[in-house]
Amino acid sequence: MFEDKHQKIAPVAVFIKRLIICIGLAISLIACALFLGIAGYHWIAGFSWVDALLNAAMILGGMGPVNLLTNTSAKIFASLYALFSGLVFIAVMGIVFSPIAHRMLHKFHIDDDDLKR
Repeated sequence: MFEDKHQKIAPVAVFIKRLIICIGLAISLIACALFLGIAGYHWIAGFSWVDALLNAAMILGGMGPVNLLTNTSAKIFASLYALFSGLVFIAVMGIVFSPIAHRMLHKFHIDDDDLKR
């Protein structure tokens, strides 16, 4: 997807396109993770759809649960979903910042002669 260090740096339009693709991929990953949380809170914890959305969004956003969990299976699900949400956060940051980091690192590898062409 990205150019090799021996190739010229991509034009700004290509960089913007890559950034938009990565942001779209990150949003898709967040949507899938949110859906898993909503479904789990609804079917395992017995919350209404709106309460399930609220709890899943708060956990995924790093804020913590809102409603009290009454059964053991709901507490186990919430624990696993919280750990999963932390990994999703790390993955999303990696996906979004990968084109930016690649462009920065690519610029460090370019000689001054390459910039004059």
